[in-house]
Amino acid sequence: MVTLQNKNTAVRIEAGELVGYQVDGHEFIHQKGSPGWSSADTEMFPIIGPVNEAGFRVKTPKGEAVQDQHGHLRQLEYKLEGQTETSAVFVKQYQSGTEVINSKFPEKSTEEALTWPYNFRFEKTFLLTDSSLEINFKITGEEGMPFMLGYHPAFKLHTESPVILAKGKRISLDEVLAVGSRALQISDCTSVTLKDEKEITIETEGFGNFMCWTEVRNMVCIEPISFYPYAVKQTELHQGFEKLTDTAEFKVVLKPGV
Repeated sequence: MVTLQNKNTAVRIEAGELVGYQVDGHEFIHQKGSPGWSSADTEMFPIIGPVNEAGFRVKTPKGEAVQDQHGHLRQLEYKLEGQTETSAVFVKQYQSGTEVINSKFPEKSTEEALTWPYNFRFEKTFLLTDSSLEINFKITGEEGMPFMLGYHPAFKLHTESPVILAKGKRISLDEVLAVGSRALQISDCTSVTLKDEKEITIETEGFGNFMCWTEVRNMVCIEPISFYPYAVKQTELHQGFEKLTDTAEFKVVLKPGV
C-alpha cells in the first residue's frame, strides 16, 4: 500500500489502484468489499466496451486482436517506479503478441488468453496537491498503434439523492441506474461535478467525454473516456480508435469542493 499525505488529505493506492481519497476525514472513493463493484478504479485500454457479440475480436491494422471487455491492460500488474510524500508513479509494459491470462475466463468469457499486436508502455502518475489529486496517464509505444482510453473510478455515495452536474444539466442517480450496463453517455464534456454530502469535480484533459455507471445506490462510476463504445456495433468498435503518435498524455483532476 502506498500512502500520499498533504495537510488534511490522504490518498491510498494499492498496486496502482486508487482505493482511498480522504479530505478532512471524508472518503470520496468507493471501498472494495462494499456492494456494487469489486474494484475502486481501473483503466480501459486499448479498447473500451464489450466485445462478446464480436467473438472477442477487435480489428486493428495488424489484424484481429483477442480482447475482452474494456481491454487487457487491467489484466497486467502495475510496478511502482517512483514515490515521494505526495506523488507515485506506476508502470505497465506489454510486448506485442504476449498472451495475457483473462480473469473473466471461463465464467464470463470464452477466451482464456488475450493478445494485442503492438508494444506499449502505460504510465499512471498520482500527484497530491494542496487542492486536488491529479492522475496523469502517459502512453508510449509503436507509431500508429490504435487505442482508446478510459479511466474508471468509483465514488462512494453518502446520501440518498446525489446529483451529477454536467454541461449545465442535472443528472440524478435514478437516471444513471435506468441506463444499466450500457452506461449513461455525456458527450463533448471535460468537467463533471458530483454533488453529494460533499462535492467533488472531475476535470479532464485529452478524453473529451464521460460515461456514468452504477447498479447500486451507494456508489457511482464517473468515467472519462476517449470514445463512447455503444455508439457503434461491437464488430465496428475499431471506428473509435485514436492513433498513437510518439506519446499520448491524458489527465484527470479530482477537485473536492471548498
